[in-house]
Amino acid sequence: MSLQIAIPIFDGITALDAIGPYEVLSRVPGARVHFLGLYEPGPKRTDNGMLALTADGALGDVPHPEVIVFPGGHGTRALMRDETVLAWVRAAHETSQWTTSVCTGALVLGAAGILNGLKATTHWLLLDKLSELGATPVSRRVVEQGKVITAAGVSSGIDMALTLAAHLAGADVAQAIQLGIEYDPRPPFDSGSTAKAPAAIVELARRRT
Repeated sequence: MSLQIAIPIFDGITALDAIGPYEVLSRVPGARVHFLGLYEPGPKRTDNGMLALTADGALGDVPHPEVIVFPGGHGTRALMRDETVLAWVRAAHETSQWTTSVCTGALVLGAAGILNGLKATTHWLLLDKLSELGATPVSRRVVEQGKVITAAGVSSGIDMALTLAAHLAGADVAQAIQLGIEYDPRPPFDSGSTAKAPAAIVELARRRT
């Protein structure tokens, strides 16, 4: 059976938020990943304007996916007030097996009311915003609450997708996917979270983000 996975894309998206989970989930047996524009297909520019991702369809073309992956990026701020997008999220969530987000995609889920009463995570710069949307902010890379899974900033979408792959196809398949994409991170610096980075680096990141 085909497993329909919907990844909404939009102007102002952070590319890895969508592409990281895609690289994992597209390898799940039976998976069909759909990159969906909010209203129409076509190219959507990333948050820095340097790259375009192409939507092959629109949200209305896949109203009831088994899996939702809502990515983040600066463009999510406007989507938090877009009732058409929020209505699709709510309706899709009603029948989904899994509803997930990466980075500030969690803010869209929150604006749709999906995170109300749940623990959730997002990019560290906007973690406190989750409490305004009815969620309990948690500073972890991946947070599971029933069928809702939220991931922190950008690269954590890969961790989320591997967690989801294990639910969908089993731990062995998820580990084989991890090995296939050679996801064995050994970063040159141990500054990937505010708990580890020196204060000066945290401040520099705030100014650059």
